[in-house]
Amino acid sequence: MSTGTNRLPCLDTGVAGLNAVLGGGLPELSFNLIAGPPGCGKTTLAHQMMFAMATPERRALYFTVLGEPPLKMLRYQQQFDFFDLDQLNRSIRFVSLAEEAAGGDLNRVLDHIVAEVQAHEPALVFVDSFHSVVQTPPHGEPAPMGTQHFVQKLGVLMGSCQATTFLIGEYFSESESNPVFTVADGLIWLRQCVQGNSVVRKMEIMKMRGQATLPGLHTFRINSTGVQVFAPSPHQNPSPPLPAQARSDRVTMGVPGLDAMMGGGLPRGYSLLVAGPSGSGKSILASAFLAEGVRQGETGVIAAFEQRPHRWRDTVLTALIDSGQVGVVDTRVDMLSVDEIAQLLITEIHHLRASRVVIDSLSGFELALAPTFRDDFRGALSRMMAALASTGVTVLMTSELEDRYNDLRFSPYGAAFLTDAIIVQRYVELDSRLQRVMAVVKVRQSSHSNALHLFHIDAQGLQIGALVPDREGLLGGQPSRR
Repeated sequence: MSTGTNRLPCLDTGVAGLNAVLGGGLPELSFNLIAGPPGCGKTTLAHQMMFAMATPERRALYFTVLGEPPLKMLRYQQQFDFFDLDQLNRSIRFVSLAEEAAGGDLNRVLDHIVAEVQAHEPALVFVDSFHSVVQTPPHGEPAPMGTQHFVQKLGVLMGSCQATTFLIGEYFSESESNPVFTVADGLIWLRQCVQGNSVVRKMEIMKMRGQATLPGLHTFRINSTGVQVFAPSPHQNPSPPLPAQARSDRVTMGVPGLDAMMGGGLPRGYSLLVAGPSGSGKSILASAFLAEGVRQGETGVIAAFEQRPHRWRDTVLTALIDSGQVGVVDTRVDMLSVDEIAQLLITEIHHLRASRVVIDSLSGFELALAPTFRDDFRGALSRMMAALASTGVTVLMTSELEDRYNDLRFSPYGAAFLTDAIIVQRYVELDSRLQRVMAVVKVRQSSHSNALHLFHIDAQGLQIGALVPDREGLLGGQPSRR
């Protein structure tokens, strides 16, 4: 339990990422509704919070209104890591309201709840599914009035017994008129977004009295650990301390000659976009960037969408990963979200105290996302860059480009303005041979070379060569002699 100045005491939900979304935790003694359509994770979320918050001193009552006994529910919930059999009947008690709810008499339902609350004096109360309780009105009484009266009496009861309460209900639209939405102090809405063959779960804190929550929809997953919410915030992660030898104003790139082209290296904390066609050497430059960091006493993190770790042919990078000097973010998970990748990157950054990050590539990143996130890829990428910048790391991203000689672009997403520096790589035909050229397009607030340099790739990596002083029109695809 944590408190702040002029703030209500808050409970730790025990759900990864949820405390941050709630603005610091769940207000104690609040009256909450967890709502959403069937299958979106309401019961799993409720159980995970209950097992995290319940103790012998802070007991929990879980009322079920299901046709099957609580034992069947527990049979499925015990598959999760948060399930603790020792807590049952010691700090957690399950009570069935199926018989009272089946008769449609809300007075009997309320009397049973009152009796159990008075007998066990819980600090946490859960009613699942609350919608099943109120969908059948009392005999002879209109449904809306009966529901509203029941909700108000239940709220007063829970407030008087000093309990934090959760109603779990199946609701399909937050716009419907419902007295529960008005009475509740907190409203946590879960959604399942279906597009094509992909299903993505999202959460929204629609209401939480007396507390500033993170607005918007937040992606979450359900895995063996339970619910995990992905909502990186630019303000929640302090910058990791860097080694003493890694605190210079510029970072070296690991490619001979490239630092000079960039005006002395890449300013620390900047984001760099390396854009070019397939096979032009973007991933090799990214690997050199991470390897150079290790040589300077730094650690790094890579999220690779183009190649999987077991297929990497870069033996130097593979060795750095095996030694733990470069961390790898798992991008093989289906239906990714940008928030999820950002959170995984930030977690690995803090775990390794990393100062360099590589995302290879934005093109593969977009393809790995669930379809529902692709329409807002540029906006989500902007939020991710802000979250990474808050950690103080230097970021290198690669972007796949078609060689369109009449269309000089640096990103297919119009996202080049999000980065602080840009390096472009192109193919050119010179003397009937396909060759590569490289140029530094921008480095914010820094002088840099604007010259086009030939470069090639050999066993040692990228090798930057001479200028092409006697040719012009290289970027336009029609080089000619001066």
